[in-house]
Amino acid sequence: MDTSVGRTTNVSDFSSAYYLLEGLKEIGIDYLFCNLGTDHAPIIEEMAHRRKRGEAMPDIVRCPHENTAAHMAGGYALVTGRGQGVLVHVDVGTANAANAMHNLYRSRLPVLLMAGKAPYTSHDELIGTRDTHVHFVQEPFDQGSLVRPYTKWEWTLPSGVVVKEALQRAYSIMQSAPCGPVYLMMQRETLTQHWSVDEIKRFPADRFGALAGAGADPELVAALADRLLTAQNPILITGYGGMDALAAGKIDELAQFAGIPIFEANSKSNISYESPCFAGFSPDKSLPETDVGLLVDVEAPWFPADVQLNEKTFWAHIDVDVLKLGSPMWTFPGHLRMQGNTGRILDQLLTALKAKATPGFKAAAAARLDRLKATREARLAHAAKLAADKGGVGAINPHYLMAELGKVLDDEDIVFNEAVTNGPAVLLQIPRRLPNTAFNTNGAGLGWSGAMALGAKLAAPNRMMVQVAGDGSFYFCNPCSVYAVAQQYRLPFLSIVLDNSGWSAVKQSTLRVYPDGEANAANEFEAELAPRVEFGKVAEAFGAYAEKLIDPAEVPAAIARCAKEVRGGRSALLHARVTRM
Repeated sequence: MDTSVGRTTNVSDFSSAYYLLEGLKEIGIDYLFCNLGTDHAPIIEEMAHRRKRGEAMPDIVRCPHENTAAHMAGGYALVTGRGQGVLVHVDVGTANAANAMHNLYRSRLPVLLMAGKAPYTSHDELIGTRDTHVHFVQEPFDQGSLVRPYTKWEWTLPSGVVVKEALQRAYSIMQSAPCGPVYLMMQRETLTQHWSVDEIKRFPADRFGALAGAGADPELVAALADRLLTAQNPILITGYGGMDALAAGKIDELAQFAGIPIFEANSKSNISYESPCFAGFSPDKSLPETDVGLLVDVEAPWFPADVQLNEKTFWAHIDVDVLKLGSPMWTFPGHLRMQGNTGRILDQLLTALKAKATPGFKAAAAARLDRLKATREARLAHAAKLAADKGGVGAINPHYLMAELGKVLDDEDIVFNEAVTNGPAVLLQIPRRLPNTAFNTNGAGLGWSGAMALGAKLAAPNRMMVQVAGDGSFYFCNPCSVYAVAQQYRLPFLSIVLDNSGWSAVKQSTLRVYPDGEANAANEFEAELAPRVEFGKVAEAFGAYAEKLIDPAEVPAAIARCAKEVRGGRSALLHARVTRM
């Protein structure tokens, strides 16, 4: 293996932690989002050492909470496609990061989570031995189990001599589709070991890269094209469609050529909402009439208990993960399944369809496009009607508020939608012309939107990042940590808190299961939260601008003031009292 980079230092003896930092930079890790502890002493020492020597290593972003660190890495990966490093403290830091690992795993976002482990020596046998109380209590039998369900790979570094090999292995796995988190654990004694540059082998990315997504079997593509040629009521359902530019473009191109309505069910990363084929966010009403359906990069295309499927529908599933191996149960239909790079497969399908297209097919597709135009106009009119009601004082209509927010956003700005029960208002009212500019994690862990907005801002400093959260989800975001990082690293973002004084999702879930139950009769849903909170004070404590919005007449001006502050370099929080749950 090539060791020329190591030899340029002219020093033959370095610690494992020194090579760890060098190896991270070699695999393309630009940032380490850190919440540091006693296990990181060797790494901290080598950070200072490398700075003194003028040697490259990832930039350090210190985060007061692990939830912030891990979700920031996710936001950076969302914009760039490249996973970054997260460094947390032994088992407790890993536990705090587990919520984020769940979200990132389910959202197909790569991140390299690293944690120390308690030292394994107690009598000063090796450098880094146990020297404080916590070293005796933070060693579980199975530290990796804290995040194992939500990582693609895990390992404990056995020796510093293989540190670069381990990093390359981790990188290759996290960046291979479907992307996701990996987890590396390291003990202090291992990090303090010294090795000569001749002993540390390098693993260049061009020789040990990630697995590239492939196309599909041409015979399967041809079979699907034949199905579409005779379809009368085809539909396409996606969820992650906007994450890949090629896939997003081919979804639209295929839909327009074949006259196929596009539904973004349980949206995670948006396609263009300006497509003439975009038909909304729920395919439920179309399912009984569908004769050919395409499931394209989607997790939950519908809720089976709520729909009536047509048993004669032919379903094709095109996805980088068609079997959903990370889920014990996943039983959506697929007569034909093609696993690979969605953009490439759709390009194959479009090419085959164009080659086979008859005048009759083209006429039928054109007729469907005309019907889709009317459907689109009706959907937009419905959205406008919902937004026309401004609500009242102390009960602003979220649809109106989101429609006004949409007016101040540029196409490139990114909306992080953690409004939960008010999430549909965000989707319906904010125009998103460009793919991947509206994101909602596919995970169930609340508290991601603020930190992901920060990570995205770090990756794209010229774009405005907007967090839209309910008051219930805002609590989970560790806002003190988020705003501290925003201030320290000059990452301004806009936060909109839709305050309905409770967890509406908890109330609605109870009503769905027990519509005529005792909780409904007594109006006791255990969902009410503190009604007189001043969320803006949290932001102000860290130098951000804040406003409380009660009167709907003030909505446009308040949004404009907050947006102006953010574009001027200062974070802003708009606390809006909306219709109660």
